[in-house]
Amino acid sequence: MILIVLCSIVVLAICIERIYTLNPKKIAPPHLLATVWKQLKRGELDAPRLRTLRDSSPLGRILSAGLSNAYHGRDVMKESIQEAAAHVVHELERYLNTLGTIAAVAPLLGLLGTVLGMIKVFAEIMAQGTGNASALAGGISEALITTAAGLTVAIPALVMHRYFTGRIDAIVVELEQETIKLVDALHSEENVESGS
Repeated sequence: MILIVLCSIVVLAICIERIYTLNPKKIAPPHLLATVWKQLKRGELDAPRLRTLRDSSPLGRILSAGLSNAYHGRDVMKESIQEAAAHVVHELERYLNTLGTIAAVAPLLGLLGTVLGMIKVFAEIMAQGTGNASALAGGISEALITTAAGLTVAIPALVMHRYFTGRIDAIVVELEQETIKLVDALHSEENVESGS
């Protein structure tokens, strides 16, 4: 039971932290790309502004990586964006493995508690016989409580793991769309300028 209680505390802490961290507006601020594009058109995107952009949000980090390599060609820019995006996605997925592991292990801990409890009940039967039915029933119910506790921790952990995975997938799609817009806008402009 102690392990199951510890698991429940860890699950609760991860869920609170992830709900706070995986806020789409914090990860990809709504008007960030438009602001960056205006600064770029005005020629205001110097090194300090790029640094500020990189530190502002995960999307800002990806955009600044691309903009830092924008003049090395489309392929280099896309590669640097992909590298930065891989780091961002890794940070977004932080603690999800722990949450998934707890979802898988908690029912097993409950089952282990039940098995150990049943072993005690049978040891009691061997020592005292089956005459004391209330003691046996109490021992069996005590053993089954651990399974219920394990499932009570595992089910919400599994649900939240799936929820966070879906949320991260949606955020990653949004980040990809924003960066593709930037790459296409930058390099279509270059192609127009070089064509004229």
